[in-house]
Amino acid sequence: MRLYQTWRNYAVQLALGTPVVDSVVRDWLVDLHTEFFRDASERDAAAREPHLRAVFEASIAVYERALAEGYPESHAREITHVQGAFDFANHGWGELLEFPPEERDAYYEKYRDFFERHDCTLEAPFGEFAPAGGFPSAPETPGRLDGELPFAEAGHVDGIYLHTDHAGVRE
Repeated sequence: MRLYQTWRNYAVQLALGTPVVDSVVRDWLVDLHTEFFRDASERDAAAREPHLRAVFEASIAVYERALAEGYPESHAREITHVQGAFDFANHGWGELLEFPPEERDAYYEKYRDFFERHDCTLEAPFGEFAPAGGFPSAPETPGRLDGELPFAEAGHVDGIYLHTDHAGVRE
């Protein structure tokens, strides 16, 4: 998967492990990602917002767990992107996918050990990280997966392609 890497990614990683600051950073991350994906939604943006917010709250817990289990920062982040893409595909939100639906199985296999340890499946991507009462419902657009996928980039499942301010690197 293609990930964009800046100094902010490392600052966030450190801040999430710092008492007092961590809750502010969590809120900022959830707001940032919710707003980005709400704005990228072609329809039902307001109706999707509570679901998106819950997805990104769960994603932070996943990210922290992956780091605690020894995954490098880029892999921990990729796991959260993969889970988000699984959730978006389940809702038919093709305009939000970072990879085409036909690569779902390959991405699942890439992190199968992590996913199985935490009861994450293609149908329930966040497993044990899902909110206790489940995710808020959101409108589905299943036919949208057959259309144009503006963010999806195929062919990157074999590695993590980091793009920084200075260069691109494959991990």
